[in-house]
Amino acid sequence: MLSLTNKRILLGITGGIAAYKCAELTRLFIKAGAEVRVAMTPAATEFITPLTMQALSGQRVHLDLLDSDAEAAMGHIELARWADLVLIAPATADFIARISHGQADDILSTLVLATSAQIAVAPAMNQAMWADASTQTNLSVLAERGYHIFGPADGEQACGDVGLGRMLEPSQLLEFSAGLFETGQLAGRHFVITGGPTREALDPVRYISNHSSGKMAYALAAEAVALGAKVTLISGPVSLATPDSVTRIDVVSAQEMLRATLEHMPGCDVFIGVAAVADYRPTQIESEKIKKSDESMQLTLVKNPDIISEVAKLQAKPFVVGFAAETNDIVRNGKQKLKRKNLDMLFANNAIDTFNSDSILVTALTATTEAELSPGNKHVVARNMLQLIATALNNR
Repeated sequence: MLSLTNKRILLGITGGIAAYKCAELTRLFIKAGAEVRVAMTPAATEFITPLTMQALSGQRVHLDLLDSDAEAAMGHIELARWADLVLIAPATADFIARISHGQADDILSTLVLATSAQIAVAPAMNQAMWADASTQTNLSVLAERGYHIFGPADGEQACGDVGLGRMLEPSQLLEFSAGLFETGQLAGRHFVITGGPTREALDPVRYISNHSSGKMAYALAAEAVALGAKVTLISGPVSLATPDSVTRIDVVSAQEMLRATLEHMPGCDVFIGVAAVADYRPTQIESEKIKKSDESMQLTLVKNPDIISEVAKLQAKPFVVGFAAETNDIVRNGKQKLKRKNLDMLFANNAIDTFNSDSILVTALTATTEAELSPGNKHVVARNMLQLIATALNNR
């Protein structure tokens, strides 16, 4: 299956009858894991409506170069920077001529000039226009500049002529676009990762928690994206920026984290439970701040749900990876947790050395193997962890 997971596709539509195919093309891009934004020339809107493309892409369609609302949000320069690929489909003879001469007189031609992303054109025109020397010269100019030329195809055309000039089919454009990117080891896989601490409220201003910084989970999320995975990060309260292309869901308590986790299990290939979930929560949360009156106070606590065990019990169980942050007998306790919770893999580490640190030393455990990973920065170690997970997935 083709994967464009996490890729940002700017689809530029110009004024040709083949513009109607862009509806299906957008659907295929999104199904393959890409994020799609659309820019249209004025002529393109005569063949397919911006409303259609907005509904399919889930994003506002860019139509005007001098749009004050767009410039106040994601202006054309930011949009040009955003893209990994600019695909012009259909690319009319007129538009090919204009960009070959460096014109920038509408939103789409300006984006082409402003972007540093790869650019591909999918020509679509009458067979005589395609064969004309001017068109071929303009295409040669684009090819020399590093543009990718997708097509055209041979066949019957809307005007009744037969010959070269038909735009390639959406499935072919998807294939050619995917071929421009290196496929990561985890391409097409959906990871759900929990990270950070949970907070269990005592009253409106106090809570029970722990020292987890969330750095390990965020490193795993970032590195999984780099390897081509789609990543959903369910995060307790932390002071970290969301990694690029990661979908982040913020929660506070263990019960909230469990609900969010189970909601995202359909379609999940790998679950990694990195969060330091509070083992207990108060049986009662006071509605008002608890006043300091007596010399001592008693709290009654109840056990929190075990999130990773709940995931491991699912009938459609993903590949489940746990962490054991221990203070003593790290490997022995890790092995017991691996077996007790029916995990596929577990990384055992020293909790005192790990919390709030940028580095980590872990031992990778499975039912049949034990391997200490080289200590280092959490991002480097995360890459090594994901390599082990990728190998295990391939051997399933």
